[in-house]
Amino acid sequence: MLLIPCPWCGPRDEIEFHYGGQAHVAYPEDPAALSDEEWARYLFFRDNPKGRLAERWSHSAGCRRWFNVVRDTATNEIHAVYRIGEPRPVIA
Repeated sequence: MLLIPCPWCGPRDEIEFHYGGQAHVAYPEDPAALSDEEWARYLFFRDNPKGRLAERWSHSAGCRRWFNVVRDTATNEIHAVYRIGEPRPVIA
């Protein structure tokens, strides 16, 4: 089982969390001006690297807050956890 460290509650089992997709995906400034293809790209196209990826998670069975996690998609190792609105940490 994956142990996810919530920035507010501390480490908890992954069963308490919900995955929210890739982090740092900006909402379009004028969504009504987008073509169908551009809107589809915003909704459905995300990075899918083998390696580190910044993701959004919600502690749904705890404090119910959203936060970001930098997780290695190949090993599930968590490299950093930070609150929404904070910059992504530089990881050596």
